[in-house]
Amino acid sequence: MSKVDMSVQVGPLKLRNPVMLASGCVGYGNEISEYTDLNTIGGIVTKSISLKPRKGNPPQRIVETTGGMLNAIGLTNVGVEEFVNSKIPFLKKFDVPVICNIAASTVKEYVECTQILTTEETIKAFEINVSCPNVREGGLQFGNNVKEVGKVTGKVRAVTEKPLIIKLSPNVSYISEFAKVVKKEGGDAVSAINTLMGTAFDINTRKPKIQNVNGGLSGPAIKPVAMAKVLEISRNVDIPVIGIGGIMSWKDVIEFMIVGSSAVQIGTLNFIDPSAPGRIVKELEDYCAQNGMTRISDLTASYVID
Repeated sequence: MSKVDMSVQVGPLKLRNPVMLASGCVGYGNEISEYTDLNTIGGIVTKSISLKPRKGNPPQRIVETTGGMLNAIGLTNVGVEEFVNSKIPFLKKFDVPVICNIAASTVKEYVECTQILTTEETIKAFEINVSCPNVREGGLQFGNNVKEVGKVTGKVRAVTEKPLIIKLSPNVSYISEFAKVVKKEGGDAVSAINTLMGTAFDINTRKPKIQNVNGGLSGPAIKPVAMAKVLEISRNVDIPVIGIGGIMSWKDVIEFMIVGSSAVQIGTLNFIDPSAPGRIVKELEDYCAQNGMTRISDLTASYVID
């Protein structure tokens, strides 16, 4: 029996361990449940949900790049009604906190979506996506504007008592300013980071490889950027951070926790090895035991900077 306490606290949200599955990389949990036991991970963040169904962007929507991938899915999703009717029943089968990611084109839509879903017992928290770089409307207009992020946070906070996490854009000069306004307006935590803006071109046709031209860059290539953003927030704002960006192994999780993450989300790795998240939990436990640690949460913000 392990003596390591693997649980972590993200504001009011308690997780059995710090390993969460990132929004958009595991759908609504159905497919990945065949490879990773959802009962063993810290939490699952659903694919973004909007008020009405979204078709998303036309293909090509995903392209591999050096050290990562670009995606411009465009927040394709089934909409709130279908999510409640057909996706939540599946998620109810598992003993895992479900964090519902919400995307919208207007502040009103964020509020309406949250209002509808806050009564669902299966949903333990909300992650508000104010920072998606691969949709033509919404997304960046909120994520790159401190006042808008504050407004969205405050308005959504007013309609739910459940833990509220705001997913921040890295495509800004000072991400800590956004974390500060989230805290001021009643947010419980921030997720950092969303994907970086990127593009790729075919050298023969001279046309963009993605139909949308730009997309969100994820994978190992963005890890140093993500860690720097988490560190910036950790050193300037007293708010829990969920670290995201290029996590490919248990060692990456440790690094993200050292720079200030209370928990992490695994994204692109799920496409490469969908069984990895469950294995990483065990590897983290082994690391703590081998290093004489009784609580993994002691790693959070344990950085030493001379």
